[in-house]
Amino acid sequence: MNELPACDKVLLVQAELDGELDAAAAATLALHRAGCAVCKAAAAEITHARELMRDAAYQPMPEDARARLLDRLGLPGPRQIVRQQTVRPTSAWRRPWWSVGAGFGLGAACAAALAVLMLIPAEPGLPEQSGLPEQIVSGHIRALQPGHLQDVASEDRHTVKPWFDGRVDFAPPVKDLAAQRFPLTGGRLDYLAGRPVAALVYQRDKHIIDLFVWPAVDGGTVEAPAAAQRQGYNLMHWTKNGMNFWAVSDVEPGQLKEFAERWQAAP
Repeated sequence: MNELPACDKVLLVQAELDGELDAAAAATLALHRAGCAVCKAAAAEITHARELMRDAAYQPMPEDARARLLDRLGLPGPRQIVRQQTVRPTSAWRRPWWSVGAGFGLGAACAAALAVLMLIPAEPGLPEQSGLPEQIVSGHIRALQPGHLQDVASEDRHTVKPWFDGRVDFAPPVKDLAAQRFPLTGGRLDYLAGRPVAALVYQRDKHIIDLFVWPAVDGGTVEAPAAAQRQGYNLMHWTKNGMNFWAVSDVEPGQLKEFAERWQAAP
């Protein structure tokens, strides 16, 4: 059996899946992983391990055993149900084959994570990760930090659009809205919904508007923008020509809706 060659980026896969990489680094690694069998296998192993841990269910203690325990402890009356973890047998785990050294570190990390899950029961109804609107607002806030807003600074769409060539696996539409008082100021590479995306940066007076763009899964078209609000920021979402569009800003909702409508109407 031929062994896959080592890859010096394989240890970054765990950091990426844990959300520890910044947007640019995560996007770069995602592009690398798409063509690297070693990193692709590492991501599959980590995902499989997490699914095993997530599937391990908490079961309530039987009422008769609970009553006996409370009686022995001298604690009559209703008490919180003690939950115990049902752990899958050791045979359910496979040792990662893609790297002996990295596999040992990953195994230790997974074992520690499993121990924590066994001790702390998950709260019912608590989402495992933030929803997409929350990710978009977080990406916008992160970009507002000094030096993070733009990778390419230009008001010329013919400069911004070609900059994404080779950095994302699609061609984002870039439009000039200066005449509509929403001038383009540049763009950057970001990372949302588990993939690299294009972030186009527009402005209204002193307010920054981020427009995130990436291919829609179903390729459908929903031209009427849907509004949302998270953490005091306004969002508008629509899909067109097989692309997802998410605009986010602290401008008032009416102005962000105007931006979405004028963007769609522009050639």
